[in-house]
This record gives sequence, structure tokens and C-alpha cells, in this order.
Amino acid sequence: MNWINNRYLLLLGFAVCGITGTAEAMQPSPSKGGKTLHITNVRKVARVTGDTLPGETIYSPNNTGPDFDVYGTDLGLMWRTGKKQVGLFFGDTSGKGFVINKNGGNGSNWRSNVVAFSSDVYLEDGLKIDSMLLDSEGKAREICAGGKTNPDVYQTSIPTGAIRAGKRDYVHYMNIHNWGGGHGRWLTNFSSLYASEDGGSTWTRRNEVTFAADSHFSQITYAKRKGWVYMIGTQSGRGDAAYLARFREKDILDMQSYEYWNGECKKWVRGKETAATPILRGPVGEASLLWHRKFKRWILTYNYDPNYDKDPVIKKSGILYCTAEDITQWSSPKLLYPSHYCAYLHPLKDNEDKIWFISSQWGPYNTFLMSADLHLE
Repeated sequence: MNWINNRYLLLLGFAVCGITGTAEAMQPSPSKGGKTLHITNVRKVARVTGDTLPGETIYSPNNTGPDFDVYGTDLGLMWRTGKKQVGLFFGDTSGKGFVINKNGGNGSNWRSNVVAFSSDVYLEDGLKIDSMLLDSEGKAREICAGGKTNPDVYQTSIPTGAIRAGKRDYVHYMNIHNWGGGHGRWLTNFSSLYASEDGGSTWTRRNEVTFAADSHFSQITYAKRKGWVYMIGTQSGRGDAAYLARFREKDILDMQSYEYWNGECKKWVRGKETAATPILRGPVGEASLLWHRKFKRWILTYNYDPNYDKDPVIKKSGILYCTAEDITQWSSPKLLYPSHYCAYLHPLKDNEDKIWFISSQWGPYNTFLMSADLHLE
């Protein structure tokens, strides 16, 4: 994160508290309960999208290529719908003609994002997709208007987090016009929401929630707890620190009702996005948040690139995780899994001795179901 911008935001935080001065970004605190939740024994269980590769022995319960023209894609962020199922938003998606190990997406029928649904809760043999939203040709269709809509203005629209609030389903997405913003930044025109009032069948842009291009909530993850929707965000990309906001479900479309956590004065500040201070030092990339009911801990997973860290946690890019009892105070990050990116936690699997998540791999440019064991120590 740019030091000058960080210092400026911290000064804003002090101003909200009515004090002056400077300070370093807020550091994570240890667990109050004396025990930390650890994640171990991470394993790749199954392929979620794309074709089985030669020599691949994991489960592959879906035929997303011939069934939905989804031969290459990434992300797979999940949210709990109102139908005892999960919805899954994928990112840039390639159709027939896709070739693995060819620098990500390629082939025909590029879509900036697609959505699927799954009612499968027995995941030992993989996550089975029930359906995807289709176009008139029977192929997975784009939901959030992407690069083909206005290629002179933006390149793509990438989902970052989704939630069911009240009787609607929402997806937060970032509208990207340049992937090369420097220091891990991706440059956006804005970030906003699409909403569905019919269980995810049709989606409409909701302009009421629009974050500016430099917002620390350009890229977010949602989770619910005790009547609140919590939102952890960063600027788009993988170079920013993490920030925290919350709102009541009924207020999701009212940005003036959003409350932002200010760590300097230890309070929530309503309707003032610039009051937010870092809850976790950068660099923090695409994140996923879960309240685990059995262990009574928050779990946060996120992408990590050591190239943007003056004091690297690991030597190569990978997925990190940290935990907390208090969502404003996080443990030190640890390695979850190397070589993959974007670990999106399964929201229905929040009361077991393990977690399940979907992660992406760049070479095959597809998504995989993973599992990991949990224990307190």
C-alpha cells in the first residue's frame, strides 16, 4: 500500500476521533480466548469446472464444457441463497476452443462472469452443479455487464462477493478498465451491485451502491453475524490493506447507513467511508470471510503477493488465512495453500471440523474444490 495514502487515511481516522498525530497501520491482535484456530491438512478434492486433464485422478462431477460452454474460468465465490443451496459466481469465462496453459482465458465466447447453483452438501466426491443461468443458445450467460458491452471504456466486470440480504440476492463486482495499475493495483471505473428478486434467475444493476475507483471497498467479501452484514474490502488488486464495514440487511442499498470501523478511536463511524482504518496490513488480495459456528471464530482467506510486501510472510504468491473472535482484531496470517489463488469458503459448511473452499489455478485456468481440517490450539 502506498505509504502516503496510508498516512493520509490514518490522519482522517484520528480526525474522526477528535485527536491529532500519526501512527502505523493497525496490527492484528492475538485471540482473546487464548487459543487460535489452525487450518491443516489442505487437500484438493475435486475439479469444479473444465475438462479432466490427462493423468488427473481427482473427482470431476461436472461437465461444464459441453453442458454450459464453460471450458475455462476462475473464482467460484459462493453465497447462501434462500433455497438451501449455494450460488457460485465465476470470473472471466472461456468457451469452446479453450486451451490450457495459454496464459489464462482464451478460446471462444468470452464472458466476464457467469453464475451457477448447487444444492450438493455431501462434498467428499466433489461439488455438483445443478444449473447455470443460460442464454438463448443454452450456454452460460453473462450477468454483470462486461467488456463486450463497452470495450472502449472497460475491459471486464469481475464479481468479488455475494450475499442474500432480506429477500434479494446481491453480487458486488468491480468494473475494470486496466489490469496494470502498478503496485498490485487494478484500475476500476467503479464497483457496484447487481441484485436478483427472483432467486437468482434475473439480475439488475443497483446504482444506489457505487464505490469510487480508489475506494477501499472496490473489492469485498461479505458475511452475516447477529443481524449485521460485515464487509471486508480493499482497493481492487492485491496491494492494499484490508478495511471493515457493516450494515443491517435491510440497509444494503443505503450507503449512508453503512458503518466503517475506525481502529484509532475503536468505534464504528456511520456514513463516512474515509473514516475506515486498516484492520489487516497489506498486501491483501481477493478475500473470503466466514463465521464458523462450531469454533466461534471468524476465518478470512485472501490472496497474497510478496512482491508488494516490504516484510514478506511467504516467498512466493499463495493463499493466506487469519482468524479472529473479534472481527476487528485478527491473528497473524499463515499459509493456507501455495500455487493456487482465490480461496472462496463454502458458506453452508460452517459447523464442522473442517472447511471447504473453491480455489483457482492459473495454468489449467479452472476451479477446484478443496478441504482442510480445523483445530484449536
